[in-house]
Amino acid sequence: MKKRLDAVRLFFRETDKLLFFSCIAASLFGLVMVFSATRSDRAEGELFSRDFLIMAIAVVLGVAMCLAISYFNYEVFTRYWLIIGGVCILALLLLFPFGSGPESRPDARTWLRFGDLFSIQPSEFVKIGFIVTFSVHLERLRDKLNRFWSVAQLGLHALVPTALVLLTGDMGSALIFLVMAVIMLFIGGVHWGYFLGGFALLCAAAPLVWTFVFSSIQKNRFLALLYPELYPSIIYQQQNGINAIGSGGVTGQGLFQGAYTQAGLVPENQNDFIFTAIGEELGFAGCLAALALLCLISVRLILIGRKSRERSTNLICAGVASMIISQTVVNVGMCLMLMPVIGITLPFFSAGGSSNLGVYLGIGLALSIYRHNCDQGAVNVRVYDSLKDAT
Repeated sequence: MKKRLDAVRLFFRETDKLLFFSCIAASLFGLVMVFSATRSDRAEGELFSRDFLIMAIAVVLGVAMCLAISYFNYEVFTRYWLIIGGVCILALLLLFPFGSGPESRPDARTWLRFGDLFSIQPSEFVKIGFIVTFSVHLERLRDKLNRFWSVAQLGLHALVPTALVLLTGDMGSALIFLVMAVIMLFIGGVHWGYFLGGFALLCAAAPLVWTFVFSSIQKNRFLALLYPELYPSIIYQQQNGINAIGSGGVTGQGLFQGAYTQAGLVPENQNDFIFTAIGEELGFAGCLAALALLCLISVRLILIGRKSRERSTNLICAGVASMIISQTVVNVGMCLMLMPVIGITLPFFSAGGSSNLGVYLGIGLALSIYRHNCDQGAVNVRVYDSLKDAT
């Protein structure tokens, strides 16, 4: 028994407690806000809504998976990067014959539904797979990174999942893949000239993407920001959302007291628009607290990567941080009417099983890197010695 207790103590001593408990705090904050945002959706006699229960289950499973992944050496995952990449591509390809979209997006193919039991959004898990595979690919090309064919290989690596996700109708996730790739390429040491060339190609391809890839719904969401009076039904969600945030003032109207939130006047305010519920009920202070938590998590991820002894692990941590940061920027931008609605969740705060599970998979990888690849000082030596003496 003593050996087991010592092993558990050692496990938690080697866990980055600041990162881990910051994530727990963010998830608990998110659960409270989702509970508030879905109170009006509860069936008669039910204490919790379906969205809240799914999120709560996902958080519990996510934390358990996070700790389990952190126990194993991250090399277990990087060693089989080609298999992980193949599974990710297969998961995205399955969306074309079997995928479905939400009621508001019948043209989309973003979810795999398993009857009435549950559904998953593969792109949320593919993000983590992409971070692993892209990091290893960058490391393998390290000595010839700035040769044209090396950059072309990496560009193709990033383009495949981005294009597949975009073709399923998930413009938001496609944007996140693109941002993650650019940040990881930059940190990996790719010459700035390639970024200028990529930006020029993106600008040249924009008219083709607008004409042949974007659906009419996606186009109208862009146009609604410019001409809101012409698209009242499309801009309705964002206008009510920003009104809700504005009505919260500095300290908010009070938890469970938001007029827009409790009346359900902001569609998807438990999911993509959870930030509007925070702003209305907890005010500017609540919004600042939520963003501070996400900032703390992102900075801690970056610091873990910088402390690691390998460049690939630095890239993995940077990839997870870039995913969280980019999703936060896009999500808040949607809620503030600075960007069109493109279906991006706020990490740790939005309802949804896939998004919460996916982000905890990324955190688990970072904790594994911290445990197995970072210099943590002499404290662990003393623990190991005590275990040796006990045996």
